Amino acid sequence: MSAERFGGLRARIAAEAARLMYEEGVDQYFTAKRMAAKRILGQVEGRRARYRPADLPSNGEIREALLLFAERAEGSQRTLRLFALRVVALEAMRALAPFSPRLIGSVSTGHIRRGSDVDLHVFPADEEALERHVRALGWTFDRERVTIQKGGELREYVHYHVADVAPLELTVYAPRDLRARPRSSTDGKPIVRLGVAALSALCARDHPDAWERYLETGEVEGMDALLEADEDEPLPGPFDGLLDSGDTGEDGDEPVCAEPGEEDDPSQDYEPLPGFEDTT
Repeated sequence: MSAERFGGLRARIAAEAARLMYEEGVDQYFTAKRMAAKRILGQVEGRRARYRPADLPSNGEIREALLLFAERAEGSQRTLRLFALRVVALEAMRALAPFSPRLIGSVSTGHIRRGSDVDLHVFPADEEALERHVRALGWTFDRERVTIQKGGELREYVHYHVADVAPLELTVYAPRDLRARPRSSTDGKPIVRLGVAALSALCARDHPDAWERYLETGEVEGMDALLEADEDEPLPGPFDGLLDSGDTGEDGDEPVCAEPGEEDDPSQDYEPLPGFEDTT
C-alpha cells in the first residue's frame, strides 16, 4: 500500500488520529495513527492488510490536523486557556525550583487541545528528595514507572502525575541530562525546554495584557475557561490513551511503547493489531 496509490487516504488517517487524540484521550501519536489505520485501512478494497510506517501520516501531519480540530471546536477559548496553563506551569516551576524544572510540550509551543496537561522535566540528584519536596508542597500525585523504546533500546522513566487546576506531569531525568537536546519527532528540531525566565518572557510576548494584569493583581485571565472545561466532562488525562489500551506484555508487564511523540522507523513493518491480520 502507498499514500500515492490511495491519494487522500493519508489525510483521512491523520484526521482520524487527530480525532482520537482530541475526543477519546489517546495521548500518543504512535498509538493514534495505528488505531486510525486499523479503522480506515480495514475498509480498503474489502480486505485487511499489513502496513508500514512510511504509508502513514507523520506526527507533524497529525499535529496539524489536531490543531485544526481544536481551533474549530474551541475558538477564542483556546487562547484564554493557553495563558492560564502557562501561568499554572510557571507557578509549578517556581515551586520546583531546586530541581531545575523545564517546560516542554504543547503549553510551551501553544499547540494545546482540550485536556492538555503541563509537561515538566525535572532533574533531581536524588529522586527521593524530589518526592519529599512534592509531598511537602501538599500536592496530590501518583508515581509511575514507564518502559519505552528509544533508539532501539528499552529505557525506564519515572513520572509524577500531579492533580492541579490542570494536570501536571513531571518526568524525572538525571542532572546531566539537563544539557541534552533531544529532537522533536514532529519537526526534527531540538526540543525547546523553557525555564522560568524564558516562560515569563513568552507570556509577556504572547499575552501582554493578560500578563500585565497577572503581575499587577495576580488575576489569571482564562482560568475560568480552564475550570469550565474541566467541569464539562472527564478530560483526557495522563493515564488515558496508550496506558489504558491493553498494550501490555503477555505477563501483564508495564507497557512497552514508543516514547510519547517519537517518530516511527519508516523501514519497520508493523505487526497488525488484533483483528487486522492479512487474510490473503
